[in-house]
Amino acid sequence: MGNFSERLTHLPVKPGVYLMKDKSGKIIYIGKASVIRNRVRSYFQKKSNLPPKIQRMVSAIDDFEFIITESELEAFLLESNLIKQNQPRFNARLKDGKSYPFIKIDTAEPFPQVYITRKLNNDGSRYFGPYANAGSVRKTLGLLKKLFPYRSCTKHITGKDERPCLDYHINRCVGPCTGAVDADGYNEVIQQVIMFMEGKTDDVTKKISQNMHQASEDLDYERAAILRDQLTAIEQIHEKQKVINVSGENIDVIAGAKYLDQSRIEVFFVRKGKLVGRDQFIMQGTSEDSNSEILSAFITQFYSQSHYIPSKILLPEKIPDIEQIAVWLSAKKTTKVNLTVPYRGEKKRLLGMVEENAKRGLEQLKLKQIEEGSTEEALSQLQEALNLPRIPRRIETYDISNIQGSNSTGSMVVFEDGKPNKSDYRRFIIRNVKGIDDYSMMKEVLTRRFKKLNENISESNSWVKIPDLVLIDGGKGHLGAALQVFLELGVKDIPLASIAKQEEEVFVPETPEPIILDRSSQALYLLQRSRDEAHRFAITLHRKRRSKSSTASKLDSIPGIGPQRRKQLLRKFGSTKMVQQARIEDIASLPGFNISLAGRIKERL
Repeated sequence: MGNFSERLTHLPVKPGVYLMKDKSGKIIYIGKASVIRNRVRSYFQKKSNLPPKIQRMVSAIDDFEFIITESELEAFLLESNLIKQNQPRFNARLKDGKSYPFIKIDTAEPFPQVYITRKLNNDGSRYFGPYANAGSVRKTLGLLKKLFPYRSCTKHITGKDERPCLDYHINRCVGPCTGAVDADGYNEVIQQVIMFMEGKTDDVTKKISQNMHQASEDLDYERAAILRDQLTAIEQIHEKQKVINVSGENIDVIAGAKYLDQSRIEVFFVRKGKLVGRDQFIMQGTSEDSNSEILSAFITQFYSQSHYIPSKILLPEKIPDIEQIAVWLSAKKTTKVNLTVPYRGEKKRLLGMVEENAKRGLEQLKLKQIEEGSTEEALSQLQEALNLPRIPRRIETYDISNIQGSNSTGSMVVFEDGKPNKSDYRRFIIRNVKGIDDYSMMKEVLTRRFKKLNENISESNSWVKIPDLVLIDGGKGHLGAALQVFLELGVKDIPLASIAKQEEEVFVPETPEPIILDRSSQALYLLQRSRDEAHRFAITLHRKRRSKSSTASKLDSIPGIGPQRRKQLLRKFGSTKMVQQARIEDIASLPGFNISLAGRIKERL
């Protein structure tokens, strides 16, 4: 800790924010104060009077700086933004708070898209979120696409396209690309999406019902049927949403539970008196913070990113800075926002439900951390059993899939710290090997992969990552093929092993006898998971290729259909199934086709 006695006497007697830094200049703590001098000096008084966490923080301080603000509210806002930006280790902070996903609707465009983004821009678009993870936002997006026929393409809309995509044919898009609907009609769909996301389900169903009856009066029975199905789907979702007796209010209900240095925060979203969703978040660096302090930090960081703020937020206890937070949220929403602690009635019961979910979620977090301990045990066991020079943090596993030598594929799956890293998975279509020759196919795959190590590739490309272990799905022969590739390419210091399926024997180079791992060992379980995942990944591509090949062969088997005509058919109709469903006249209208050929196609399909 530095000597700051002279600087401490000259600190300003004004509100603001202070930033504590360590020897490397990294910000380790950010705080706000109504009087900067008093707050900063308090850290450098008698250390025994400070909480243990603050004592450790003060011991690490090598420098500090401050920013004067006009008011305490401005200091509060600045502190929240700086914590989100710098993620100081001694502050309670949202885990990975910079990259939470949102649903974005670019309403500034004439034909808005609805998609996932991790960037918030002040561009006039509507944002919904943040969501705790990509899985929950994708689930919501999938639901929206089933309920509302907005476009999922990224093309420039002119209204002059000749042929719409499959979404239009299955009533999943209103077809603005072909001019089937103009900008006003399309934006009516988008407004329904926005109202649905805001919890205004009754307004949405009322509007769709009006449109359905109007279509029926206009004798447009096809459109009326489509709207009827849409209405039914939305009402089914609406019925599943739990009714909460809170007089049709828009409320967020927030509670948390703490374990070691992390806290699990549970948020229930009530819109128009119905529970429409929930999400869970992790706060880090909370070991010595009170529950009220953790909730205060969460609310400031969560709602600084959220574009929607409810009129009421229910909390289990009063939090620090509650008045300032209420003023800030009200200014952000432009109408009054209340943060309240319910003591009785339906709202108290609802809060109890959220607290119970937070506790249960915390139990899952504990179990996950215990599992991670098992993963470390597995990696250590594996290092010892295979005599590896280092813990196998990155394991690349390879497999080959083929039937009678056709449509052969290879796969590479990656486990990092015992977990699949799917963004680094790779598939290989076998190019140079004909017939059934697993060893040669494995050699081709490994050659193509490890040649990348000698190529001039960007550091951000996953090909440059060097595995701590290369695992082959197979026995001694497969291991020998892999070893030959390594020798030919001059690959050194990357350990090799193979695992045979039946007896779960593990082979390594220069060891004639297989290594037999205990059937109950974590190390064997990790190898099995890696091997099985590589097999699943390889066979998925193989099935796709077989299906595609089967589709192509159906058309190819028809006399008079060569590669060019097959391409014409698929370009026009999109798939073999759509060709099968097309009218003979439509097929015959293609250049180079006639009624006779069209009839033959329909007959064969």
